[in-house]
Amino acid sequence: MRLLNRRFFYFTLILLVKGILAWSVVFDEGPSWMTLVTEIPFFWVVFCLIEWLAGKRKMLYYMIVNLMLTLLYFTVLMYYKYYGIIVTYHALAQAGKVAQVGESTYSLLDPYYLFIFLDILVLAFILFRPKHKEIQQRVSMRPVKKKSILVMFTISALLCLLNIWPNRASMNENKQAEEMGLLNYEIYTIFADSRKDGEVVPMADITQEKIDELKGVAQPLPVPQYQGVSRGKNVIIVQMESFQDFLIGLKIDGQEVTPNINKLANEMFHYNHFYTMVGQGTTSDAEYVVNTSLYVPEHQAATEHNVDKALPSLPKLLRANGYMTATFHTNDVSFWNRTELYKALDWDKYYDKSFYGDEDHIAFGSSDEVLYDKTIDELVKLDEAEQPFYAQIISMSAHHPYNMPESKYRMTLPEQFDNTIVGNYIHAQNYADYALGKFIDDLKARGIWDDSIVLFYGDHQGLSLFSLDKNEKELVADMLGHEYGYTDMFRVPLLLHAPGVTYPAVKEQTGGQIDIMPTVANLVGADLSGQIHFGQDLLNHSSNMLPMRHFLPSGSVITDDDMFLPGIGFEDGTNYSLRDNSEKERGVREDQYTRTLKLLDLSDSYVEHLPDK
Repeated sequence: MRLLNRRFFYFTLILLVKGILAWSVVFDEGPSWMTLVTEIPFFWVVFCLIEWLAGKRKMLYYMIVNLMLTLLYFTVLMYYKYYGIIVTYHALAQAGKVAQVGESTYSLLDPYYLFIFLDILVLAFILFRPKHKEIQQRVSMRPVKKKSILVMFTISALLCLLNIWPNRASMNENKQAEEMGLLNYEIYTIFADSRKDGEVVPMADITQEKIDELKGVAQPLPVPQYQGVSRGKNVIIVQMESFQDFLIGLKIDGQEVTPNINKLANEMFHYNHFYTMVGQGTTSDAEYVVNTSLYVPEHQAATEHNVDKALPSLPKLLRANGYMTATFHTNDVSFWNRTELYKALDWDKYYDKSFYGDEDHIAFGSSDEVLYDKTIDELVKLDEAEQPFYAQIISMSAHHPYNMPESKYRMTLPEQFDNTIVGNYIHAQNYADYALGKFIDDLKARGIWDDSIVLFYGDHQGLSLFSLDKNEKELVADMLGHEYGYTDMFRVPLLLHAPGVTYPAVKEQTGGQIDIMPTVANLVGADLSGQIHFGQDLLNHSSNMLPMRHFLPSGSVITDDDMFLPGIGFEDGTNYSLRDNSEKERGVREDQYTRTLKLLDLSDSYVEHLPDK
């Protein structure tokens, strides 16, 4: 068939090689014959459109398509290295963040990924030099009969449809992309989202009773334990950048990585089965979840999707109970659209880069030492007022890729940690612990500690399974004494200090960031009965169910003993033990899986019903 001219064949082969590279990185089984069946028909649909619609300059359109699909494959590679999922068009809204977190992004880049662009440079050099017009003519060929184009287009389009249609019900987005093909999946997500737009649960069906029923929350006591025992106490919540629970108590060559946090964990409640619940917005999503007790959106950062709404929030709740509220972060307030997030949460005041300056710069702003040194003075001013305060403090120095200045190193690591993300992570968290220790000493010295509820929690994972190489995974396994897995990666600590309530104890119950607001509300005696919330008070409930999003497939859930990741459906899902990180026979029931999906729908629909702020 004359349609199979040289340019058609050349660009099919070039893009197929790039597709195979992407498949080898993001799918466990790597490329197979299915790669040919799923990727090539998409190429041919586009090429047929060029042959049909373009008059002159067909070669230029081929090169444009090649560039666009190459960029898409490259984005798939880079996104997977951090998030562990397949990028979709939703992430393009965050493209501007790449420049702002450039060092973090570039650290994920394996140099051989850049070879994906080599053909574009070579072709551009050859084809657009005046001396090589004859090469353009040989590669481009003469026009092809439109009847032949129509036949090839029809066959290719049908193959694309056959790849998409049987797999549209799959819950696991990665498996869905593998069955459909990467490019077919990208197109499918656009149309799938347009179908979902009208699927909003009526507000009348979104009640706290329904939420509690779906979660399996037992009926609370008539008067919950510890209700209002900390009434009038200050509330200080410290969000620790990229801090994972395995760091607590960890020693390397006899050196404690986090001696100050270890001390805290031994003096107060340490929830050691507590999980991050962030999505694409990572750090800003943690702020959102903690302060709203709502789940993050499906595909977007909460700060890009939900902040136009009048959100129920912990700052609003505590203000109604006589508190002043303030949040502290050394980055610019515009990053992750915090300008709008803070308006939606309704903080009385925020402190950002304009307050802290750029002194002792680490990561994206002033160091944690500067953060805490300048914050403590503001907390003293708040403490001197007649009303209690709620302050959230966001640390940042231990941000990926953990390139801490050597002048900040406070421990010496064995040689095998040199030039690894694991070694950088340990150094960064060791420094963050040092800065936090000084801050705690200041809180005690200034008389604030004993008059405050203080919580410390990790915002999200620091060592992503998807960005560690084989050697780095072995380093982590040696530190932990077992293979590093999903349950380690998403487990972050919660430490709770509440005078007269807490004592030295390790709390084994399962909890998540979404549970912080109800727990604080109970302690200060703030009434949550009229406010929808998807978390639960950790001081009064021992059983939990945590729907997970974005970093894990839709329908993933954490229960008291298990973490479940669906496959194409429930039946082929994978179950992990929270207690020993091992893969095990399914412990999560199918009704828990379906209730998880309903809870996420209720949260999304509730936000849709909220009035604009």
